[in-house]
Amino acid sequence: TFQKIGVQAQVFTIVNDERYHYDNLIEGKIVHPGTEHGQDIAKYTGSTTGTSRSNEICSRYTPITWQVDRKCHMVSASSFDKLCKDMKAQKDDMSDDLHAHGARELVASQFAADNHQRIM
Repeated sequence: TFQKIGVQAQVFTIVNDERYHYDNLIEGKIVHPGTEHGQDIAKYTGSTTGTSRSNEICSRYTPITWQVDRKCHMVSASSFDKLCKDMKAQKDDMSDDLHAHGARELVASQFAADNHQRIM
């Protein structure tokens, strides 16, 4: 329900190198013992993302618990090709998620939760 939403996120640099292939990105974030994946996680509350929300227009999807891997990881281009193929094969139509989306403006400090730190 909209009252109990959590987001797990990782950031990737897409490379043309099969040493960084992960065949099952549709299953969720990459966590492998002995690697840096999922080891340094920032946790905080927030709301949804996207250009339809701003400091004037709030989302009803709040608070959302965010868990974000602080490290940018490399992943092969073929991994993302496979992810797109898997997304198209889902029972729920994920076609609208197969393209880049915009990001919302930075939340003004007076509206931000007090359980995180900004590093600028």
